[in-house]
Amino acid sequence: MTTEIIYRETRRRYQWPEVQLNLWIFIVLVAASTCLGIFAWFMTVQTQMRLGIPWLFPYGVTVSSLALVFLLIILILAGQRLLIPGIILLGSFILFVLWLTLLIETSIQLYGPAANVNGNCETYVQRQAFTGVSVETLQYLTQLNICNCWRAAFAFEVVGTVFFLYMMVLAWQVQRDDYD
Repeated sequence: MTTEIIYRETRRRYQWPEVQLNLWIFIVLVAASTCLGIFAWFMTVQTQMRLGIPWLFPYGVTVSSLALVFLLIILILAGQRLLIPGIILLGSFILFVLWLTLLIETSIQLYGPAANVNGNCETYVQRQAFTGVSVETLQYLTQLNICNCWRAAFAFEVVGTVFFLYMMVLAWQVQRDDYD
């Protein structure tokens, strides 16, 4: 006589709100890609001008790249139906802190008393508009582009920071089966 033991492993399936998750992925993808492009371009400009590269630029590239890697991991896990709220909560918290640091430093550079990039843009670029076919017009457009890139980076950092905070809340609700 033999005894047969049947062992069944049951996995808990978490129900993620698909629309909210897909919208979150799209918006964070846009924010991270935009910041990555802007800070990489800033590094290229600094190198071309033979100036030192402030720590903010490689930090922005790194944080944006980590966000894109995190999104890739989320997509892989979601495709395999293994998207666990604990992993998302931990990753979102880490990226929230990194993005918040990036946001604070960018705001200090953009609006702070020492650097005040925005004030310099107002004074030396937007009040000195050039038109026509000339080197001065090209210089003006390049400077205006740099000013607008700073503002865009700041705006997308705000969006990225808020959306990582939102994902922590959403992951917590999915863990508790309490989202609506």
